[in-house]
Amino acid sequence: MSKIDLAIEGTPSRQPATPAFQRNARLWLCLVLLLADMIALAAGFGIGLRAAGVPIVSMEFWQPLSGGILVYATIAFHNQAYNPRCLTGMAMSCRSAGMAFAGTLLIFLLVVFSLKATGNLSRFGISAGLLCSGMLLVVQRVLIVRAVRRNFAEGLFAHLLIVDEATIPADVSGMVIVDAQATGLRADLDDPYMLHRLGMLLRDFDRVVISCPLDRKADWAQMLKGGNILGEIIVPELDPMAPLAVQSCRGQSTLVVARGPLNLANRAKKRLLDILLTVPVLIALAPLMIAIAIAIRLDSPGPIFFRQERIGRGNRLFHILKFRSMRVEQCDSAGAASTRRDDDRITRVGRFIRSTSIDELPQLINVLLGEMSLVGPRPHALGSTAEDQLFWQVDRQYWHRHALKPGITGLAQIRGFRGATETRRDILNRVEADLEYLHGWSLMRDIGILIGTVNVLVHRNAY
Repeated sequence: MSKIDLAIEGTPSRQPATPAFQRNARLWLCLVLLLADMIALAAGFGIGLRAAGVPIVSMEFWQPLSGGILVYATIAFHNQAYNPRCLTGMAMSCRSAGMAFAGTLLIFLLVVFSLKATGNLSRFGISAGLLCSGMLLVVQRVLIVRAVRRNFAEGLFAHLLIVDEATIPADVSGMVIVDAQATGLRADLDDPYMLHRLGMLLRDFDRVVISCPLDRKADWAQMLKGGNILGEIIVPELDPMAPLAVQSCRGQSTLVVARGPLNLANRAKKRLLDILLTVPVLIALAPLMIAIAIAIRLDSPGPIFFRQERIGRGNRLFHILKFRSMRVEQCDSAGAASTRRDDDRITRVGRFIRSTSIDELPQLINVLLGEMSLVGPRPHALGSTAEDQLFWQVDRQYWHRHALKPGITGLAQIRGFRGATETRRDILNRVEADLEYLHGWSLMRDIGILIGTVNVLVHRNAY
């Protein structure tokens, strides 16, 4: 049995069917919302054209309308109009759809005037179509939100309550309750396997609420910050103050301590970039990777790949892949000893592939598997230290960086923060850069980091 299996022993490997059902229900309802938008736009323009006396079967109008609907869908998706929160939030749903509709209208007018096509269009038909489409768009969104609220109430999102020797709220309907003491779950920031257990428990939920004694609240808050989930802690002592940075769970005040840094649309864009770049790069580099694999086998006995446990998104453990660059009998599986410039553990082939960063290429497989991203905080070995302190002991914010998938490269790497961590400042620099990246993520920044990585593939600290 592996260490990961031991870490989750006693915790159910699969959650009840409710979270999976809720996730699937949200997906289908978002698809229904998308289809309803398309129907509203098409029906609105059909009504407008009919009112203007224009034949609604005319391809002169329906071809550009089809293009306009696709433009709307793209803008709406980018504008969070299909965020699951739009299924229950009427104002958010109508506002997002309205902004997408306005953006589509602006693009339509720019295209029409740039092509000087105004003479071929029925202005009355277009105006009536826009008015009817906008009205139908808002009406169907209001009806869908009301239908979802009536049929699902608060059951559309999966809520987890973790009770750690504290009181249970009076109303816990629809929540999955976990007794931390009974399942051996505890807020231990010095145990990566305990964080892994928590990450595995949270993976199917949308929100987690912690009920615990006052002296454990800070530790639970730190545990949740890298969990990629909406995390809250019940704080009844805040009731008299009614601060702004709280929410309510079943009538009790909760302090919001964590949110996933990327919404659904941004996660989709980041994942699409990973796939679009990783697949062709893997194909192009296949001959080089095969040659390196053969050289490793000829240079020293042992496996081609080096596999090591690392901490990924949500503080969940995974096995990172690298080309083996050290002798098997001297490999440090825990990563407790940083690589030195004159390290005698490194093989001849290993010294070359480490200095050119070729040893990192197998991590493209981790990217395809969804365990890593091309850009993100670098995952460190569990035993990595700086001045004889584990990384998370140097700075507790270390765990926050795991709210995103780990990356092959990152902001810290292009700033030159790589190599051995001999001092506390070495790891503090990386954590600061990772948190800056996490809080200021954008797709263009990812592309910029990938371009910047080319300049540091061969680096004085790469050994």
